[in-house]
Parts: sequence; structure tokens; C-alpha cells
Amino acid sequence: MNDMWNDLLDCLDLHDLTPGGESRGASDDGGRPPAHAVFEGRNQKLDYHRVFGGQILGQFARAAVLACPGKAVKSLHVLFPRAGRSDEPLRFEVERHHEGGTFGTLGIAARQSSGIVATASVSLHAAEDGPDHQTVPPVPAPLGEEHRVEFDLIPWETRADADLNSPKSAPPDLGIWMRTPKVDAGLAPALTAYATDLNLIGTALLPVENVSQQDAGKAFTSAVTSHTLWFHRPFRTEDWLLLHQHSPILAHGRCFGRGDVRTEDGALVASFAQEALLRFTG
Repeated sequence: MNDMWNDLLDCLDLHDLTPGGESRGASDDGGRPPAHAVFEGRNQKLDYHRVFGGQILGQFARAAVLACPGKAVKSLHVLFPRAGRSDEPLRFEVERHHEGGTFGTLGIAARQSSGIVATASVSLHAAEDGPDHQTVPPVPAPLGEEHRVEFDLIPWETRADADLNSPKSAPPDLGIWMRTPKVDAGLAPALTAYATDLNLIGTALLPVENVSQQDAGKAFTSAVTSHTLWFHRPFRTEDWLLLHQHSPILAHGRCFGRGDVRTEDGALVASFAQEALLRFTG
């Protein structure tokens, strides 16, 4: 696990390639930050046929906060027009649409030599005081050690309440408890974005008898087409987090899922949604 964990952290450590100076220090008009910034990030060393979308989500989150220091990602909406090649680094081209004292809005394109791999619209927000209230059901206690599972692309501890590899039909709901090794709190949005990309298609498949996520490439083909996250509060990933997700529909060659991220004490810290191609071959 340590090798894969360190590899992921290295992928999230983007290199600033902004022409004329670093994006965080250069200015183009009266001391304002430049309208454009460029970063580069390498890909994970995975036995996988394309760049994992979760990696790109995490890198988008990192590129956004590097381009707008002092603000945190509030929302991240990503489209995936084509698969990325794992043997070529990704170049993140940031366009600053607006940055004020409180809010910032960015457009980011992830590009390789073949063209654009993914695009992101990002909203950022500087922390401010205000009322704090939520209306959500209580969270259960973290699952015990007997529910520990290994997800191939997640290099930290995870426990789940459903078996995504079972061919038996089940309700399209999944709860995953997770906690990472100790890490800088500033990486929490990127790491959480990474984790939310992995199991929504598998959750959508749960009601389908005799088919599971293990049948990818045989019983069905799939690809994420869009993914959105909203971040509500600061949090840390080395503490237990519950990713609870549900897929309300699978139809017309597509599936849709959504979920919330909660802390062990019940705080709602993030929400997410995803649409994907899900085409059965039989």
C-alpha cells in the first residue's frame, strides 16, 4: 500500500509551468494574478488501460487551489470527453474567469498530445463565518474489521457494507468507511475526489442479477462521462469518513449515482454525483 500511496501523492504534486513565472507569484495587471496558469502532473503507475478518472479529479482540485491560493474548492464539475493515455503526463491549463476577495471561478482543461482529456469548471471560496446548520440523518458507527475490503485503486483502509463483486442482486446502495494515512489537510478535497470516482458504476449494477463490476469488458462496457463534487466544510481524511452513495437510475445505456461524505461525528463535508456510460453487450 505504501508504494501506491506515495505514488498517488506524487501525482498530486503538480509542477507549475506557467509562462513568465509561477502562477502563485506572477501578476499581469496591477498586482493581480495572471489570467492563465499551467501545471503538469504525471500519472499513477497502475496496471490499468487508461488514466484513472479519480486521479484527474484529484489533480483538478490541486490545480485549482494552486491557481487561487487562500481559497478552497467549493464545487468541481468535470466532463471526460476522451480517455487519457497512461504513458503521457497531463497538462492542466487554467483560465481564471473571476477572482474576488471571497469567490473565484476557473475553467481548467486537462490536455495530452491527442487533445483534451477532461475539462473542469471550478468554484472556490475563502472561509468566512456564518450560521452552521445541517439536516441529515445520523451516521452509524464505523464498520468493524470484518467488513474490511480492498479496492484495487484505493491505497488506504476501506470498509464496506455491500459486496460489489457479488452476482446476486441487491439494492443500489453502498456505504464505504475510509481513512487515509496522516496527510496534510489541504489534500483532503483531492483525495476524497479521487475516492468518489471508483464505485458508483458498481453501485448502479447491484440490482442487476448475475452481473457485477467484475464483468467489465465482458457483460458490459462503461466509462464515466461527468462527475461533480461539492465541498461544504473543511475536514481531514486520516479520520474516519463515510461515503454513502445511491444509484437511482440505470437506463438507455447510462447510469447515474450520487452520494454524501460524512465524518464519524455526522458532519456533512462533501457531496458528489456521477453519470456514466453503461452499455450491456448481451
